[in-house]
Amino acid sequence: MLKNYFKIAIAVLKRRKFFTFISLFGISLTLTILMVATALVDKMFNPGYPDYNQNRSLYVERIEIKNSKEGWVNMSNLSFYFFEHYVSKLKTVYKMAISSGQKSSNAYVNNKKLVIDYKYTNADYWNVLAYKFLEGKAYGDKEIKSADRVTVITKKTKEAYFGDEKSVVGQYISADNINYRVIGVVDDVSGSARNFTGGMYLPYSLSKDSQETGLMGQYNAVLLARTESDVSKMKNEFAQMMKKVPIPPDFDSIYCNADEFKTSVTRRMAGNSTSNGVAKVITLGSIFVLLFLLLPTINLVNINITRIMERSSEIGVRKAFGASSKTLVYQFIVENLILTFIGGIIGIFLSILVIYLINESDYVPNFNLSMNLTVLFLSLLNCVLFGLISGVYPAWRMSKLNIVKALKA
Repeated sequence: MLKNYFKIAIAVLKRRKFFTFISLFGISLTLTILMVATALVDKMFNPGYPDYNQNRSLYVERIEIKNSKEGWVNMSNLSFYFFEHYVSKLKTVYKMAISSGQKSSNAYVNNKKLVIDYKYTNADYWNVLAYKFLEGKAYGDKEIKSADRVTVITKKTKEAYFGDEKSVVGQYISADNINYRVIGVVDDVSGSARNFTGGMYLPYSLSKDSQETGLMGQYNAVLLARTESDVSKMKNEFAQMMKKVPIPPDFDSIYCNADEFKTSVTRRMAGNSTSNGVAKVITLGSIFVLLFLLLPTINLVNINITRIMERSSEIGVRKAFGASSKTLVYQFIVENLILTFIGGIIGIFLSILVIYLINESDYVPNFNLSMNLTVLFLSLLNCVLFGLISGVYPAWRMSKLNIVKALKA
């Protein structure tokens, strides 16, 4: 039976090629947009290099201090002092990776200016995050205590500064007229992992900002628990600690959150100090999907109704020979699903092409999207939903056709 339906569907598609083109174009374009968007979301919300311990981690990125009466609000990253003086004393924190935001430095190679992004980190940064060392090693407490001018650089920085040299460990790199000895080279990090990407990594003791004793600064941190079950305890302990942190003069409230990875992303995208932004992100995402599914679905429904009405005589003959409405509805839904799956296959190939172009453009450095199993599964699910939604109503309209009127048509 399905084989016959497939043959009929192909014959119908060939009969009105213009309608078929419009249908396939709408389906494939819609699914391409949804699949690329799904790949983007998957990249943002799932573990990736070098942050492979997300299930055991909490992320502390900003602090907000308010004066409710005057309406003053100060918000920024945190100071190194905050993490060292308060957070490091939490019992549930196994290790803590502290790093600054990115800054830019200037280097000169063959009289050409080279901009190198750098950031400061503590020693445990390299223990919490799983950077892939291509050569050398990370700096530790010894180098930090003695404020050694050492650095870990990325593969991209190595190639830009040293060219084709095989090994650069022990050599010096000059940035802003300061010489740093290279002790390690790590693989490049995607630009989407904004808290972990950089061209050079330096000991925090080389930064004057690390000596400040206020709460606000340029640092963020990843808190690592011993086990996944300790994460909720660590979150509660952090919240209790914040209640004891002194509120600066002229302010009456202070907010700082230790979030799971996905929550930290939604808070950054659509939330604030008192709202994690999850509901807002889900709502906006749902509206986006609804709009991109609803409009082409309405168009496809109209095309399907036109296509079905052209086949009214065929429907009348089949009804006259005893075909039930249920059988006819089933046939037309299957035909529409076949059309949708053809459009879906085209959409998958278009998505692969678009993802390839995005990756090759290097608009976001080292930002590599992929068509993984999650994306493919959601794509197939979209095909099924798209086919059912756009096929049920036209099939129902068709099943209600009067036999006499259908035969006359």
